[in-house]
Amino acid sequence: MSRTLTILSASLLSAGFLSIGVVTSANAQEASQEVSPLTESNESAGPSVVPKDEVSQSTKFQTAFLKRQVDQTMSVGRAISSIAGHYPQDIVLVVDIALDTYPDKYREIIFAAISAQPSSTEEIVKLAIDKEVSSCPNIVKLAITAEPTYVDFVVHAAAMATPEELDEIVRVAVLTQPDSADSIVQTLSQEHPNKIVEIMTSALNAVPFVGEYVVDALLAVFPNKAEKVVETAVRESSQQREQIMRILNTANNSGVSQIKLKEYALSAGLSESDFTAAVGN
Repeated sequence: MSRTLTILSASLLSAGFLSIGVVTSANAQEASQEVSPLTESNESAGPSVVPKDEVSQSTKFQTAFLKRQVDQTMSVGRAISSIAGHYPQDIVLVVDIALDTYPDKYREIIFAAISAQPSSTEEIVKLAIDKEVSSCPNIVKLAITAEPTYVDFVVHAAAMATPEELDEIVRVAVLTQPDSADSIVQTLSQEHPNKIVEIMTSALNAVPFVGEYVVDALLAVFPNKAEKVVETAVRESSQQREQIMRILNTANNSGVSQIKLKEYALSAGLSESDFTAAVGN
């Protein structure tokens, strides 16, 4: 990590010096290349250890460069976006420095970084959680809002970092991106198979109308837990008659026993005719 930070400082400084005309012609030619010196240096770098005082000096240079970019763009978010455009592979390290330098601007930093470099979403979320710039659920909501298509990476990073907050992570994630509720529940259930009931309960309590999609997604990966999945879904949707009927229909199409489905239907208050209509008999 120390080696990487030092190499990054060379990358950032060369770009910074170029912008103010202090770089030599040789360095200017290197800085103008699209490929960051970080990549090139890492390929040839050996396992040498960089002294701590050198790392500290490098961090100071990196912070100074970031502050200079913020001054020029009048916004830390725009500065992050600009740096990410030139050195996308360095975005996580830049976010690391930015969160230390401007902790009160964490929302702007995280949003700009993920928007500019979505492929680094998982690493950025983990970094923000580790630095405790805000609560895990707040970071989850911010990250999903910045790039909804990477919601699975967000919840994975959050659940790995703070498994004790799994229920709240699920709740916030499905409320922020309800169209991805089935994917969110499937992803987290595969990572925490002993928490399927809790994950389903949190999701369906937050967004009841996604029950049939959640059931379909879970039956696809947990066919041996079909009864538990359907029973939980019906129970948590007990006040939603139409929703229960759609859940029963989905489960029936997936091959779940009609005897069990009828049991769940009647226990949820559905009539015999409702059950028959739901399973298409």
